[in-house]
Amino acid sequence: MEEERHVLFGKYEMGRLLGKGTFAKVYYGKHIVSGESVAIKVVNKDQVKREGMMEQIQREISVMRLVRHPNIVELKEVMATKTKIFFVMEYVKGGELFAKVARGKLKEDLARKYFQQLISAIDFCHSRGVSHRDLKPENLLLDENEDLKISDFGLSALPEQLRNDGLLHTQCGTPSYVAPEVLRKKGYDGSKADIWSCGVILYVLLAGFLPFQDENLMKMYRKIFKAQFECPPWFSAEPKRLISKLLVTDPGRRITIQAIMRVPWFRKGLTRPLTLSIDQEPEKEKEKQEEDNNPKLPSPKFFNAFEFISSMSSGFDLSSLFESKRKTASMFTSKCSASAIMDKIEGVAKGINFKVAKVKDFKVKLQGRSEGRKGRLSVTAEVFEVAPEVAIVEFSKSSGDTLEYAKFCEEDVRPALKDIVWTWQGDNIGNCRNGEEPESN
Repeated sequence: MEEERHVLFGKYEMGRLLGKGTFAKVYYGKHIVSGESVAIKVVNKDQVKREGMMEQIQREISVMRLVRHPNIVELKEVMATKTKIFFVMEYVKGGELFAKVARGKLKEDLARKYFQQLISAIDFCHSRGVSHRDLKPENLLLDENEDLKISDFGLSALPEQLRNDGLLHTQCGTPSYVAPEVLRKKGYDGSKADIWSCGVILYVLLAGFLPFQDENLMKMYRKIFKAQFECPPWFSAEPKRLISKLLVTDPGRRITIQAIMRVPWFRKGLTRPLTLSIDQEPEKEKEKQEEDNNPKLPSPKFFNAFEFISSMSSGFDLSSLFESKRKTASMFTSKCSASAIMDKIEGVAKGINFKVAKVKDFKVKLQGRSEGRKGRLSVTAEVFEVAPEVAIVEFSKSSGDTLEYAKFCEEDVRPALKDIVWTWQGDNIGNCRNGEEPESN
């Protein structure tokens, strides 16, 4: 019988079920145009809301957009309907590292390779203010090249979760891998707790079993609190010494990532991966190369359907998770063409004596000629394509006073653009031409 397939947003073909958890199912998918394999995680919004897990989903999206690294599963895009959220992720077909370890201990060179990749990725996360908090072999995947990929950032933490003492206070993680300070309920540094988990993982890779285990959970916790473990006789001296520095109960005395990277055993055969900053994402580099090689007529940047739905819907607003500038941005949808919208914006700007400077196709900078409280007000306007008949227009303050920017939006922009606006962000009923209400999505 032919396998049932479903096309998602006209972009991805969804196929077989790869796995399922409490709140989500993961399907194999394929990009219809490029043929690229992806994994599509489908989350039920109502169930997530009922269970009070919305914040966790929001955090996972935010974190995965922040940590782009060769050894971290890539979040390609997020899309949504009224009932479901779709995470489109890199398809990692080698399975869990756990399955490999379950068959027995690894050779030292292979264990070191995975540990090097784990530390490289975790170092990158920590540089972005992200701590994973649930590192274990089940959350480490292997691709077709036998390279490690960290997954499952559902329990990860961002800097804004720190309390006034600068520490995290949520107990989370898997007992066998969790750091002693997390269990003590007195606050902890998430990045130092991750390093403990990395120590447990290195031990497991080399031994084939856990350093702390007991049928009685409280006895196991006591072993963790005392860092009471023994290395098997086949451990060589160097990794044994490193593990003894990783599994230190006092987080202040625990080895740092910078010190790990200086350890001679760690450095053997090390190939440092390219790390990607959030300002230089691979898609943008690829787009630039394609533009250089294939000059074509300009078209507005595609606006992710998820961002469109979330930012225009009061029921599930995740717009703050994307660029921080969203917080000071004003957005509206329009059924006009991108070029017509740009002409209108430029005309309005000149009419209120603002200078207009083209940044690139479908993006302009508008600058006031008079000095305000914080210098001249500078505003960027950009048009994004959502569909052939729908565009999103976003205004954001580049510099100047926030109150002056708000006045600019309310008193100058909104009235002047009313004939091309379909719906303003946050408005229940849009300012529609001929008094028509916007069609439901």
